[in-house]
Amino acid sequence: MIPTLIVLAVIILLAIFAAGIYNKLVQLRNRFRNAFAQIDVQLKRRYDLIPNLVETAKGYMEHERETLEAVTQARNQAAAANQQAAAHPGDPNAMQNLTGAENTLGGALGRLLMTVESYPDLKANQNMSQLMEELTTTENKVAFARQAYNDAVMTYNTARETFPNVLVSGPLGFGKAELFEIENEQEREAPEVKF
Repeated sequence: MIPTLIVLAVIILLAIFAAGIYNKLVQLRNRFRNAFAQIDVQLKRRYDLIPNLVETAKGYMEHERETLEAVTQARNQAAAANQQAAAHPGDPNAMQNLTGAENTLGGALGRLLMTVESYPDLKANQNMSQLMEELTTTENKVAFARQAYNDAVMTYNTARETFPNVLVSGPLGFGKAELFEIENEQEREAPEVKF
């Protein structure tokens, strides 16, 4: 009778322990999903700003049609990839597609902004200045939201990969979450300072 009670007590303790791990992983997964939702809000704001930016620039930049079309196409691809990632923020393929689309959009926007520099009238346009300011603000918000998301993903991935959680996480379907890292070569270059 006593050995049966001991075995039963051990099984109950293991079940309580596994439930604690499960609950912690659920909490961390929900935290990184919420963090992605914050990125989603800012990306949608940016996607809404881009057509206005392109429309404002169109009148001034008739000879730059390819640049404007590239921005519009990259925006549409990024919006579609974002929609897929928002539906499945833990899916590594969705996050990789979003990262690639965002890299493409960032490059296209960079080319547009460099082109805008060649048009003094466009740079001086009140609407263009306001849109550029809103875009800059939104880019900063995206960067902060991306940092919070990546922190939440790192915490989640660390929790699911450490012992003894690793014994429970795999069988219960807690897969690895993908970071949202955008490669921007301009961010890696040292700033050029001129006096």
